[in-house]
Amino acid sequence: MVETNKIETLRWVGGFDGHLVMIDQTQLPGELIELECRDIDTVFEAIQMLRVRGAPAIGIAGAYGVLIGIQSDFDSVSALKIQLARTCDYLAESRPTAVNLFWALNRMRRTPDEFPTDDVIELKNALLKTAVEIHEEDRQMCHAIGQHGADLLANVDSFLTHCNAGGLATAEYGTALSVFFTCHDRGRKIKVYVDETRPLLQGARLTTWELMQHGIDTTLICDSMAAQVMREGRIEAIVTGADRIARNGDAANKIGTYSLAVLARHHGIPLYIAAPSSTFDLSLPDGDGIPIEERRAEEITHGFGRPTAPEGVHVYNPAFDVTPSDYIEAIITERGVIHEVNEDNVLSVLGIC
Repeated sequence: MVETNKIETLRWVGGFDGHLVMIDQTQLPGELIELECRDIDTVFEAIQMLRVRGAPAIGIAGAYGVLIGIQSDFDSVSALKIQLARTCDYLAESRPTAVNLFWALNRMRRTPDEFPTDDVIELKNALLKTAVEIHEEDRQMCHAIGQHGADLLANVDSFLTHCNAGGLATAEYGTALSVFFTCHDRGRKIKVYVDETRPLLQGARLTTWELMQHGIDTTLICDSMAAQVMREGRIEAIVTGADRIARNGDAANKIGTYSLAVLARHHGIPLYIAAPSSTFDLSLPDGDGIPIEERRAEEITHGFGRPTAPEGVHVYNPAFDVTPSDYIEAIITERGVIHEVNEDNVLSVLGIC
């Protein structure tokens, strides 16, 4: 067990021959348990089974997973490079939608070219340095997102969020939740409504837990209640995270986000996406090319191990949906806010042109 007053989603212990420790998020909010990952299959399973989840945290776990995958003794740098490639390929199969995983793995792949050496130990240390940098950069990006978001939404007091985009999904503070945490740190009294987020209830289990740990006024609602809550005038703005954002600003996030965007448009409520620059996939012109992970039927038919549907029923279980850019009021990044979300403004804020 770990203390709740210091929540660290994941951390690396030791040198290049160390191991990864993460909070097992499948056990929350009932128990706060840490999982030790000492082999590559444990890391793969943790990512696939959502023991670690949230695009940035998945990327960090992937980078540290690479270190675990190359802990054998190698007689040459060439042999190490071969195993590095195999490990990255293997981990890339764990989850398809969160682009941060592929971004982090590609950074690990590039390390031998950026730090050329004929010494196996030197290369392993360089790979450890890259993984630690990925972790620390995400921590800094999360806090910057929070600052930009709190400035942008300085006059908003009542929010709705979906799924979990807090410290549990990142290195620290989160993306969407970083906006709320920063508002709270500035002494503002805000209220956050949280969708339960079917079928795995990340909002109910994780987001409410994080917000309450931080002392923020939190109200949990069922996903199907969002329209009524909007109609009653309880929501001033919606803020969510994202798992992959296309070049034009179309954003993939947890299933149900697109529904909120449509409802928000009808009720005149702005929807904001909070995400780091590493979540953008500029190789995709729009959201049509974003791969949507389809998960096991049992997540719906046997919610948390109990039968909740007739045996043999057909199930369709996409884990994500894509919100078109014209439904998004702005995207909050660590580099600034993208207003009038389109390709030109995305590239401008990201510093591409």
